[in-house]
Amino acid sequence: MHQIEEINKKCTQTRRDIVRMVHKVQSGHPGGSLGCVEFLTVLYNHTMKYNAKDFKMDGIGEDLFFLSNGHISPVFYSVLARVGYFPVKELNTFRILNTRLQGHPTTHEGLPGVRIASGSLGQGLSVAIGAAQTKKLNNDSSLIYTLHGDGELQEGQIWEAMMYAAGKNVDNLIATVDYNHKQIDGDIDDVMPLGDLEGKWKAFGWLVLTMNGNNVAEVIETLDKAKSMTGKGKPVVIIMKTEMGNGVDFMMGTHKWHGSPPNDEQLASALAQNEETLGDY
Repeated sequence: MHQIEEINKKCTQTRRDIVRMVHKVQSGHPGGSLGCVEFLTVLYNHTMKYNAKDFKMDGIGEDLFFLSNGHISPVFYSVLARVGYFPVKELNTFRILNTRLQGHPTTHEGLPGVRIASGSLGQGLSVAIGAAQTKKLNNDSSLIYTLHGDGELQEGQIWEAMMYAAGKNVDNLIATVDYNHKQIDGDIDDVMPLGDLEGKWKAFGWLVLTMNGNNVAEVIETLDKAKSMTGKGKPVVIIMKTEMGNGVDFMMGTHKWHGSPPNDEQLASALAQNEETLGDY
């Protein structure tokens, strides 16, 4: 129970980070970022093993995470900073020209914690599979994690990668899909329906779990279960049901905050709903 309370505090602070970062530059993607707070906070504060203080691109002996839907960089940057990859105060440079915290994560500026440039949707699963196979070739028992948007699954490369991972028994890989049913132009079902998503992943040969991605206890339990299912000959996927804009009432239940920043009054409201827990940057 103590761990859940501590992670919930971290989640609240990360929500504050997200809305402040996007508000300052009046640019960015708060909706999906807020929806994935619990997942990424649990991943980096409970599930993965890594060395934030001595970041190396090869990640030998470490669990690796690849953010495929790179537009939700605000939540990624906040979580990375809060676990020690780089100074929290650097969040103040989000989306400013020539800084390390660009709108989509990049590698040329050398931001610790970021191993691929992402945001061109559909590519992250392929990269993760390559990393997972490298681990196997090097007899490295660490795991690979990746996160995808549900709208991203409309990209054909995802399905090719899904087929490959199962066909090549890439069983040290745990993929997660943020299934909030929203994308930039509206509801998933109005843009390009995904149909029976669980059934499709199973048909492609994956082990499938589902969870409420906005419940810390359930995220911890499901990620622990996913880890226990690795090494059994099949890749694992978690269909994670979330609410876009979770934790900020006026952002929830609509796609309109996919890529829209709050104004001054809206920022004040969002911060009032998420009281400071660890200290703003």
